[in-house]
Amino acid sequence: MATKNYKPTTPSRRNMSTPSFEEITKKTPEKSLVAVIKSKAGRNNTGKITVRHQGGGNKKKYRIIDFKRAYKEAGNTVVAIEYDPNRTAYIALLQDENGKKSYTIAPDGITVGTVLYSGENADIKPGNVLPIANIPVGTIIHSIELYPGKGAQLVRSAGAAAQLMAKENGMAQVRLPSGEVRLVRLDCRATIGQVGNLEHENIKLGKAGKTRHLGIRPTVRGSVMNPCDHPHGGGEGKSPVGHPGPVTPWGKPALGYKTRNKKARTNKFMVKRRNDR
Repeated sequence: MATKNYKPTTPSRRNMSTPSFEEITKKTPEKSLVAVIKSKAGRNNTGKITVRHQGGGNKKKYRIIDFKRAYKEAGNTVVAIEYDPNRTAYIALLQDENGKKSYTIAPDGITVGTVLYSGENADIKPGNVLPIANIPVGTIIHSIELYPGKGAQLVRSAGAAAQLMAKENGMAQVRLPSGEVRLVRLDCRATIGQVGNLEHENIKLGKAGKTRHLGIRPTVRGSVMNPCDHPHGGGEGKSPVGHPGPVTPWGKPALGYKTRNKKARTNKFMVKRRNDR
């Protein structure tokens, strides 16, 4: 995949780059595999804003992704590679021998006509799904389960990849893209290879309007608010924050403050934190 650059005909075009969509082979989604998404604009069931700076954006429909990839020895054939507005990765439309179709995250290197397999006896090839117990140490993997049969939860964004580091005592050590090393059960499944759309990180939106198309509203600095609206607000002219460090609108430290529960049940599965040196 490559990015498409533009001539600087306008200020916003000067630094804009977009995906070339060379890998996309089908423009419209499979009708049986889409669902309606209602716009929430960051509000909960009582109408209160619980997530700020959300609203507007282009209408989109959810593509139902098969994160479980049930065991099928016959294999599924890749029918098309599609764009998904709900995620950074591309998705692959699969079809089994009975004609049933499903979506999955598209790994790097697969094309239309590739046959993907799921099961203990599948080959170690990009797109195949195996239990971690059957994957050799050192293999690059993605779409990793945390609980057997629940479906992939880790390493699903564009260009992401994890590495299987070791196996012992019924657990595997997996190094995640963040640098964290985590224990995962050997009977959990993972997909071989790296997630596709590697050039996503090189995309530049170029203008404020594209951010609004994504459903992101403007963010106002706390220092230009009134004291009743933000701890940084108030004062004559430009004023310092007036605290030992920057804080959130609710007074919690904004930089470097650890929010993870020290007694979290899953702490025992972390061999190495992402910030450990």
